Amino acid sequence: MLQIHCPYCQGLRSEEEFAYGGEAHIRRPADPGALTDQAWGEYLHFRKNPRGLHRELWQHAAGCRRYFNVLRDTVSYEILKVYPIGEKP
Repeated sequence: MLQIHCPYCQGLRSEEEFAYGGEAHIRRPADPGALTDQAWGEYLHFRKNPRGLHRELWQHAAGCRRYFNVLRDTVSYEILKVYPIGEKP
């Protein structure tokens, strides 16, 4: 089980308190109405699934309920960095 540090609550908590939100730093298209169905589908459903370092979006669901980013190694599950939304990775 992961132990995740919430950058807002400043506490180390069990993974059970958090909700995984997928890949972090996904840019929404500037004009979604101009996208083809295929391009819109790719934006909605296709994400990176790397082996190694991965930036993820998490929510402290059982705590402050705020979203934040995590840099995690998908091989070792080690969390290397936790940082608030809007902060540079």
